[in-house]
Amino acid sequence: MQSWSRVYCSLAKRGHFNRICHGLQGVSAVPLRTYADQSIDADITVIGSGPGGYVAAIKAAQLGFKTVCIEKNETLGGTCLNVGCIPSKALLNNSHYYHMAHGKDFASRGIEMSEVRLNLEKMMEQKSTAVKALTGGIAHLFKQNKGSVWQRLGADVTAVEFLGHVGGVGIDMEVSKSFQRILQKQGFKFKLNTKVTGATKKSDGKIDVSIEAASGGKAEVITCDVLLVCIGRRPFTQNLGLEDLGIELDPRGRIPINTRFQTKIPNIYAIGDVVAGPMLAHKAEDEGIICVEGIAGGAVHIDYNCVPSVIYTHPEVAWVGKSEEQLKEEGIEYKVGKFPFAANSRAKTNADTDGMVKILGHKSTDRVLGAHILGPGAGEMVNEAALALEYGASCEDIARVCHAHPTLSEAFREANLAASFGKSINF
Repeated sequence: MQSWSRVYCSLAKRGHFNRICHGLQGVSAVPLRTYADQSIDADITVIGSGPGGYVAAIKAAQLGFKTVCIEKNETLGGTCLNVGCIPSKALLNNSHYYHMAHGKDFASRGIEMSEVRLNLEKMMEQKSTAVKALTGGIAHLFKQNKGSVWQRLGADVTAVEFLGHVGGVGIDMEVSKSFQRILQKQGFKFKLNTKVTGATKKSDGKIDVSIEAASGGKAEVITCDVLLVCIGRRPFTQNLGLEDLGIELDPRGRIPINTRFQTKIPNIYAIGDVVAGPMLAHKAEDEGIICVEGIAGGAVHIDYNCVPSVIYTHPEVAWVGKSEEQLKEEGIEYKVGKFPFAANSRAKTNADTDGMVKILGHKSTDRVLGAHILGPGAGEMVNEAALALEYGASCEDIARVCHAHPTLSEAFREANLAASFGKSINF
């Protein structure tokens, strides 16, 4: 392998990376500024210690490469572990407990409480403890969380969405409509097919948000205490010195790569949020492993149709593969199997029965084409569906696998029974 010193020396001179990350077993860790005017010989240098970066660095070390990982922050893990998926899930979990205790849920289960109080400072402290256990910790997440957290804590939440449905791109429309109805029962308000045209902070600290129909029309102003901007993320490719190496970005600021994750310079690779595809931590992790295995001479393959998506509300929404709308657009004949959690024994005992499992199978081959889950534990259950899609399983294959009873995942089996044989057992 060639030395990558010119890459990280360029970065050091620009002042964007203050120290090389530490704590990765088998991966070198030294302050970057020490080597700003020197060169270091390494087999693989990884820029960034997010889910894609740290996984790639560990895999490279495991395969025997002399590896260096560069991180601009004081803690490892990137956005996901520090201010994204990990801390937000701590808040989602704790806010769900508060919602159950503060509402009628606990009382209906025979758990009576005279007083329920919210200690937000303590809740945020527990969140930070969870983060520190993984990264060494930070504590500036307050502005980074989903509306579901704050609605459960008593806030009045209005979601403004440019699209005509909730759930974003890729969600099955039947699931989206059911999802919206459930959230509305929880108190959420939605303004769909609506765009934000501006926001002004007033002297009292409140914010006036100007909105209008996506197609244009009469303007409206919503006054709120907090404005969460949840329109997605951009690739962080600025100031990396890529232009000095002749690597040009695409119109969306991403790094063009080939099927082996190589840029136009064969020994410089790119993965994760800086390349095309969904900006998901697990997608980046897969790319990190596969990319390094390719560098070591192994096969390089990833099927992005098998990358699952999860919305961590309550109930959760998860899907992998094609939606009905996509199959219709592609002219693929399919069959549908559905099973409601209201008919699942574990969901009943948990008194958490909103939602369903929906399976899409090929009409003639019975091969699983897509799985869409709305309900408790959807984010866990979708992994079984991803495995089925990755290895070309049929609906019958899943239907004939014995699932433990009573479990929520029995609903997944029942939906596949319905898809393959036209009828489930318990509904």
